[in-house]
Amino acid sequence: MSRINESLDGELAKFAERRLEEEYPYLILDARYEKVREEGVVRSQAVPVAIGINREGRRCVLVVGLANRESTTSWREFLLALKQRGLRGVELTVSDDHAGLKQAIAEILPEAGWQRCYVHFLRNALDYLPRKAADDCLVELRWLYDRHDLEQARQDLAVWLQKWQGKYSKLCNWVEANGCLNVFGMAGNLLEAPFTGPAR
Repeated sequence: MSRINESLDGELAKFAERRLEEEYPYLILDARYEKVREEGVVRSQAVPVAIGINREGRRCVLVVGLANRESTTSWREFLLALKQRGLRGVELTVSDDHAGLKQAIAEILPEAGWQRCYVHFLRNALDYLPRKAADDCLVELRWLYDRHDLEQARQDLAVWLQKWQGKYSKLCNWVEANGCLNVFGMAGNLLEAPFTGPAR
């Protein structure tokens, strides 16, 4: 068993350290927490993941890492390691609203725009709705991200806000302050790809 583990560790190390030869205009970043055994002790640790989307729209897992926790420092080191392996051409990053992650992106990838992952966005939106809220409200909000250009998305957002402001004012105010439509400035053939992070 130990020989098998050593072999797997070697293959994983090669995968994690391989040179990134092509451009990835989209970079999806996320992390989850997993139980990890270290020196006989089981601890909860962050598992950051980077998924790149190339110019043909194909997704590729670039790296799966390990950190004690999510922080500006851990994300900065994570992104620096990707750049050292050849990460380039990033035009838009997609992530949740984690402050440390956003700061690290701004420092290491200043040329890239940022888009909030709509799965996290819709999940956060639930905090501003009563439990028995109309399902149509969130369904229609989700539909905004199916639009094909920024002007159409803005128009539909204005219609959505007008329709629901009277009933769910807290949600509408939050969406106005936190909604992010940066992705609509990207090239058309990639527009379908980048809204969501790694599957949970």
